Amino acid sequence: MVMGCTSDAGKSFLVTALCCYFADRGLRVAPFKAQNMSNNAAVTAEGLEMGRAQYLQALAARAVPQARMNPVLLKPSADTYSQVIVMGRFDPQISALPWMERKERLWPVVRQALHSLLADWDQVVIEGAGSPAEVNLRQGDIVNLSVALECRADVYLVADIDRGGAFAHLLGTWMCLEPDERALIRGFVLNKFRGDPALLGNAMDWLQDRTGVPTVAIVPMIRHALPEEDTLHHRARPVAGQINLALIAYPYASNLDEFDPLIHEHGVSVVPIRDFARLTDYHALLLPGSKNTAQSLRHLQQTGLAAELSRAAKQGVPILGICGGLQLLGRCIADPDHLESGDIAGLGLLDVTTTLAPDKITRQRQVRWAGDGVVQGYEIHHGQTQAGPQVRVHLEEGLGWQQGNIWGVYLHGLFENTAYRQHFLAQLGWQGQTENWQERVEAEIGRVAELIETSGWASKSGWRSLPQKPS
Repeated sequence: MVMGCTSDAGKSFLVTALCCYFADRGLRVAPFKAQNMSNNAAVTAEGLEMGRAQYLQALAARAVPQARMNPVLLKPSADTYSQVIVMGRFDPQISALPWMERKERLWPVVRQALHSLLADWDQVVIEGAGSPAEVNLRQGDIVNLSVALECRADVYLVADIDRGGAFAHLLGTWMCLEPDERALIRGFVLNKFRGDPALLGNAMDWLQDRTGVPTVAIVPMIRHALPEEDTLHHRARPVAGQINLALIAYPYASNLDEFDPLIHEHGVSVVPIRDFARLTDYHALLLPGSKNTAQSLRHLQQTGLAAELSRAAKQGVPILGICGGLQLLGRCIADPDHLESGDIAGLGLLDVTTTLAPDKITRQRQVRWAGDGVVQGYEIHHGQTQAGPQVRVHLEEGLGWQQGNIWGVYLHGLFENTAYRQHFLAQLGWQGQTENWQERVEAEIGRVAELIETSGWASKSGWRSLPQKPS
């Protein structure tokens, strides 16, 4: 089990690396995170939702992604409300419960999912959430120490040394644990290290003298193309001579990882826009999904971005909205069951109207698009959208429409399709050649898995004795 001293310590990244490392040594491996909080979700072949990070970890383990690998997924849609996904399905009753009252309902689900994985796989690699030192949350814990104690996991505690204070984080977190919990800690991991290792001096010995726990790995900071678990860390500015795309990163934006194939294309700059900015100089504007489309739309209105989007549309700048982005481009969004935050008029740039319905659509799809090809992706939405006479079909089967320079689609994952990404960028004047995104991600997984060996983690944890799968 990988726990972190803080959020964003690199737990998801390291679990991905471990899943691939163990799978390469012939073990049948499954990832597990009891409860994830993220609006970056994936859809399994059965049409069930799970965290994008656990989906990727399953691929790294060469296992079929399953909802039991992430039995509880929290999708924030307001400051004090999250939609609760239980075993891949939205549960409105648990979503309505106060945080501290959920454990009684959720722990049996988590426990059953955990033990089913332990029974079916040789190795389970577990990810914690946030920090086990958050003592204010211990009573309702279903993801950190409760899980570790349930299966007597070998726990590795990770600190982000790049942000500073790593040794204090490790020591302080260890001190917040009870004796039986401390007994599970097998090693400390310093993650995101850059610089000369000699500068660490004897700090690891100092830490072990006080805790009895060795530092088993110093993992270097590396650039990679793997998706983020729940936060858009990407930063960029418009670059002269490149294709510049504005990604409108409003509150409650979801599935932002689907823009990674554009972010990592040579000669393309994807610029996150969170507050007012002039948009008419960009080659195209991207509006992502949202867990609260009405609130995202209100943010656009309050910041002046709504008027700026309309101005850019009139000047012919291409605008693509995905899922919630599609809905807010339309004429109106009706919310009769108050699933989000009430009815609201849209930007009126696309002749469609949307009604939010209690039944949620989650499924993988393969459909034809107007460019006379086939695209693959997935749906996650409550919205039911009706097209008006001014739009024409962009994706078949009611999944996308176009009106002049405005496009709106329900299909997530469009840019992972090589031909579609090529067509989209070429229309904007890009001269490059797209490559297979899935192959790029697989290569990145293999590259980060090598860190388990080179960081010293494998040798200090006794994993080198595992057989390595022939290449």
